[in-house]
Amino acid sequence: MNLIAIVAALALEQWRTFRWRGSVVHAFRRYARALERRLNAGSPKHGVVAAVLALGPPVLSTAAVYWILDQLQPLLSLAWDVAILYLFVGFRHFSHAFSSIADALKAGDAVAARRRLAAWRGIDASGATAGEIPKLAIEQGLSDSYRYVFGTLFWFVVLPGPAGVVLYRLTCLLAEQWRGEATTPMGAQLASFGQPVQQLLGWLDWLPLRMTAVTFAIVGDFEDAIYCWRTQARQWPSPLEGILFTSGAGALGCTIGGSLTGPTGEPEFRPELGLGEVADADIMVSAIGLVWRALLVWLVLLLLITLAYWAP
Repeated sequence: MNLIAIVAALALEQWRTFRWRGSVVHAFRRYARALERRLNAGSPKHGVVAAVLALGPPVLSTAAVYWILDQLQPLLSLAWDVAILYLFVGFRHFSHAFSSIADALKAGDAVAARRRLAAWRGIDASGATAGEIPKLAIEQGLSDSYRYVFGTLFWFVVLPGPAGVVLYRLTCLLAEQWRGEATTPMGAQLASFGQPVQQLLGWLDWLPLRMTAVTFAIVGDFEDAIYCWRTQARQWPSPLEGILFTSGAGALGCTIGGSLTGPTGEPEFRPELGLGEVADADIMVSAIGLVWRALLVWLVLLLLITLAYWAP
């Protein structure tokens, strides 16, 4: 049933993005901001309380609806699985943005590619050169493919019903919402308050992220992916992103990371990840194929597990 729900949700999502997904995310972000304003006293203990209040109601209500529908009719619980996956899984979220950037670069329109990249990443990319855009797009694409597809599907399979999907995706949103920088007093207070959510997301990411990295290696250049993972992952500021980026770049046989031109024109120095030539528009097309092949491996593996479960 899990496999049927996943395939149905992916097909629906490719056909048409859920119209009110942005409204649902916006409503949850407002709720998270309200909790942070009322409970943020700069202590991790208050962050734990806020996280429970933010995650508990939607996760428990999703699980309760699934249990009630499953008692009435298993097909109703299957429909509920598909609805929740359709809401939160986002393969189209990155694939269409990724393809539009690659098409603009192939057409020689760096301005359009830069504009689409900025809209996708949600940050200013006006300083990025035509040679830097593919690297940034591949980094964002690898990150989004994990967050919106592989990490989400992993917790859908592991936890009963769609509760795992809601738990994982809302934890990602909370971690992004409650991330603070220690450079200012307000940022340090928010960082301390959001520390429990960051730890929870780290626990939720530990296994599925490594499974995703291994899958990238299997469907790409295995030796280079594993070599880059072992030798370069710790150089990246975020260790988890380092694993994902190094395995992805190694599997593609390209180089990402490296120096980046900031919005003010000043260079931003970052570690260089991967092996081979610097990523370009052609490598971006290969990156989409890499993610599709990795997803197919996961679906085939789930099919084999399902057949083994039902076999006499």
